[in-house]
Amino acid sequence: MAALTAENFAALQSLLKASSKDVVRQLCQESFSSSALGSKNLLDVTCSSLSVTQEEAEQLLQALHRLTRLAVFHDLSSAEAILALFPENFHQNLKNLLTKIILEHISAWRAEAQASQISLPRLVDLDWRVDIKTSSDSISRMAVPTCLLQMKIQEDPSLCGDRPSVSAVTAQTGIDFQHLPDRQHRGFGGQF
Repeated sequence: MAALTAENFAALQSLLKASSKDVVRQLCQESFSSSALGSKNLLDVTCSSLSVTQEEAEQLLQALHRLTRLAVFHDLSSAEAILALFPENFHQNLKNLLTKIILEHISAWRAEAQASQISLPRLVDLDWRVDIKTSSDSISRMAVPTCLLQMKIQEDPSLCGDRPSVSAVTAQTGIDFQHLPDRQHRGFGGQF
């Protein structure tokens, strides 16, 4: 993720027009979300609370969004690391306030960012065992081990809909083919 530009820091100076620290805190919180950048409501609130134009409010929200996302992306969890993002000539009190707000919310923002990213299902639990038949009417069936594998995963239901991503038939096919290299190996007389 790219560092903030001089234009971003210039836009952040608009926060000096805020009537209180709570206004700055609220804008930081609401601008973190990706949906905030296109929010007409947030743009109007920013314009009215800071007495800035629509264009200035939009630039400010983009700068706040980039700043908070950059802190989360680089996992900046110390005041020194966050303060290092700002240029030397940036307003000291505003720099300290933004650093404090970011430190207060970074763990919640990190969790929100991780929850909203598209990813593969997460493995929750894994249980496996290998069974060997101890009695059978055929010696060849006794020598074939069976691997039993039980995986518990956590999927995002909004991505899967109401159907599982892997059907039972597909899973069984994958299990049946696990012995294929063994069978091919025996079929060629062990010449591998």
